[in-house]
Amino acid sequence: MAEGTEFQGTGRRKTAVARVRLAPGSGKVTVNGRTLESYFMVESQRSLVLQPLARTDTTSKYDIRVSVSGGGLTGQAGAVRHGIARALLASDANLRPALKSDGLLTRDPRMRERKKYGQPGARKRFQYSKR
Repeated sequence: MAEGTEFQGTGRRKTAVARVRLAPGSGKVTVNGRTLESYFMVESQRSLVLQPLARTDTTSKYDIRVSVSGGGLTGQAGAVRHGIARALLASDANLRPALKSDGLLTRDPRMRERKKYGQPGARKRFQYSKR
């Protein structure tokens, strides 16, 4: 791996899209110009984001720069996780079995169901009135 090489990965979850860049470094994670701790305040979201790194034992091997947009914080955390997993795969193809066994390379297909006409939401109905 030559010095100055960057590996890219795009992650998606719900309506969030994350563009991840991995560069050899000390393990610093930057999300939209902020530290991981200041962007994802909830511990469960931070652990979700770092899951691919923990699974492959590469936590202090790469510096990660993330640009994420769309959706809410939970969707963004899932998108960043997916992007990091894809970027790790680009950096080393031997990590594929470890990432795949935990389902980190699979894009979560669950999306918000659309609102239907004649109803207040996707599934909810207006109250029935007999008279």
